[in-house]
Amino acid sequence: MKRRDFLKNTAFASAAVIIPACSTDAKQIDGTAAQKGGLPIVISTWNHGIAANEAAMEVIENSGRALDAVEAGVRVPESDPEMMSVGYGGLPDRDGHVTLDACIMDETGNCGSVSYLEHIKNPISVARKVMEDTPHVMLSGKGAYDFAIEKGFKKENLLTENAEKRWKKWLEESKYEPIVNIENHDTIGLLAIDQKGDISGACTTSGLAWKVHGRVGDSPIIGAGMYVDNEVGGACATGVGEMVMKTLGTFLIVELMRQGRNPQEACEEAVNRIIAKQEYKDMQVGYLAIDKEGNYGAYAIHPGFNYALHSNGENNMHDAESFVKKS
Repeated sequence: MKRRDFLKNTAFASAAVIIPACSTDAKQIDGTAAQKGGLPIVISTWNHGIAANEAAMEVIENSGRALDAVEAGVRVPESDPEMMSVGYGGLPDRDGHVTLDACIMDETGNCGSVSYLEHIKNPISVARKVMEDTPHVMLSGKGAYDFAIEKGFKKENLLTENAEKRWKKWLEESKYEPIVNIENHDTIGLLAIDQKGDISGACTTSGLAWKVHGRVGDSPIIGAGMYVDNEVGGACATGVGEMVMKTLGTFLIVELMRQGRNPQEACEEAVNRIIAKQEYKDMQVGYLAIDKEGNYGAYAIHPGFNYALHSNGENNMHDAESFVKKS
């Protein structure tokens, strides 16, 4: 699509959705129906979302806040050494460092994040401390580490034996290539609505394997890796962070829902924004979204993105639709 055509279409779409704000019913703007969930609801990315959802829903069923639920949920894959894209056990950068990114956001709009954090197993909990105990939103690198130690977090070696073997094998050629849906896991983004109807979200990752030392992706950036608005809904992202950062995908999704799109329509439009302006052939991005009524949506650039949905007493995996269709 040419740039002038994209701008023309974007302007038309913006004009077409001038309807009452915060409408979250399944309006048909482009023919895509909203998927119905039930409240309370927890939704998260990839296969590791099943265990994360269970931990999150347990908090909610015990009358806990959505904020506590999303933190408890993503701490599960963060603490699992078999999860090689999140927390402890994550694959390192090309210099052998495991560096972690995470963000968290509550129903009031408060948020916290950490980026480029080493030696701390649960960055999501450090992000929450940044939100609650400082006037800031993000801490990075050594400053984030020093803050974590000050708050009582334990310094640990996060490079597991398995991850180190994989890194040393990679060093033989030191060739970096993005791989779509590598090993069916990536960032975990998790969204929850509790029994009071409040929304919170969390996102955490060890980032791209073999990345340049110091690289930070979308996961700790509010409005890129994750965003929630308690009047509207929430969204989270997974995949190649640079593509999400260039379009602020999760903020875009929530704003589209504010204007009347349902979660599925909003996720599809956020992917379309990437397709219109970026080279996507070898790159994957997937989005999840929920609205205040428990409607949900999921969409990706390529096939293979799946997600875990805990709603109506069931916690199951689902395959997301994609822009590029299965052959």
